[in-house]
Amino acid sequence: MSKLGTLYGLGVGPGDPELITVKAFRLLRECPVIAYPRKKRGAKSYALAITELYVNTEQKEMMGLTFPMTRDREALELQWTKTVESVYGHLSEGKDVAFVTEGDPMIYSTYIHLMRLMNERHPEVKAISIPGISSVNASASRLGLPMADGDEQIAIVPAVEDYDKMRKAIEEHDCIVFIKVAKVIDLMLTVLRDLGLVEKASVITKVTSSEEEIWRNVAELQGRELEYLTLMVVRK
Repeated sequence: MSKLGTLYGLGVGPGDPELITVKAFRLLRECPVIAYPRKKRGAKSYALAITELYVNTEQKEMMGLTFPMTRDREALELQWTKTVESVYGHLSEGKDVAFVTEGDPMIYSTYIHLMRLMNERHPEVKAISIPGISSVNASASRLGLPMADGDEQIAIVPAVEDYDKMRKAIEEHDCIVFIKVAKVIDLMLTVLRDLGLVEKASVITKVTSSEEEIWRNVAELQGRELEYLTLMVVRK
């Protein structure tokens, strides 16, 4: 049996192609197989767009992986099994596979689930994550906003349709980064108004990319439809 390849989770940053680490760049060049999340409707993910700037994809085996957006457990299990086994097929041939992901591979990333299932089903596979600059880090720099200083506490919270939960997150931390905030922007504005913190919030979409948008007056977002890759920073 040939030596197994290594599975790498490569964080390629939040959007700006220059925000990629030297190590991630080297591994992109060295790995013969590059896997990436395939988007519907033919749109390219940030991760793939960045990857294409640094490698000749015609010289690589490119694996577009589809991840189902469904709560149907049976459908999820079937698709994930197919995905894991397709990646393992390359690893079993001794080929290293680089799974590229936006931001950091260990923070709210599709790679986490892939790594977990690979560890469960093929524990002999070595899985290594390569840190990347997350949207959280990037937002701090783009907003010119220190997110934590001294003994301050910072939280990264997925925004959900739960007033009490969102309010508690703000009340209990000095700085809160709400990710995936687009779908609950009106609720978040209500929470901020009730706490008197509207002026302490900023919203940023597709941070550091060419499509980046920043709102420092978040009140104007009431009723607006925002891109999925939108986060809110509340710094008390």
